[in-house]
Amino acid sequence: MEQGPYSEKVMDHFKNPRNVGEISDASGVGNVGNAICGDVMRMYLKIENDIIVDAKFKTYGCGAAIATSSMVTEMVKGKSIEEALKISNRAVTEALGGLPPIKMHCSVLAEEALRSALKDYYQKQGRPVPFKDKEHGGHEH
Repeated sequence: MEQGPYSEKVMDHFKNPRNVGEISDASGVGNVGNAICGDVMRMYLKIENDIIVDAKFKTYGCGAAIATSSMVTEMVKGKSIEEALKISNRAVTEALGGLPPIKMHCSVLAEEALRSALKDYYQKQGRPVPFKDKEHGGHEH
């Protein structure tokens, strides 16, 4: 069966995305969007004692955007914030078995949504944000 440029894992996460929805009492919510392709991601994190106990997302975008959001929420559950911050777009792409080059920005967006939600968590806690925003070649959000 021909599946085009996407790995089986990407297709699986696209067809059966994990953790779709909202967390009403989220500890942190991240919103990111890519004006060029129109993808919008919102990530919700539930954090207890700096451990991510739950993660959900809502993504408006292509299959790769949905798959990367789904994979990131799976990857961060049960992890400490410190561990979650080490998850790069490359790690997300590898976990999905690769993405076509034209869709790499989706994994970057997923990483940014995670970082945005963690930043929101720190700000809500009144704590200094212990990481800097990553520079991705200056495209505006």
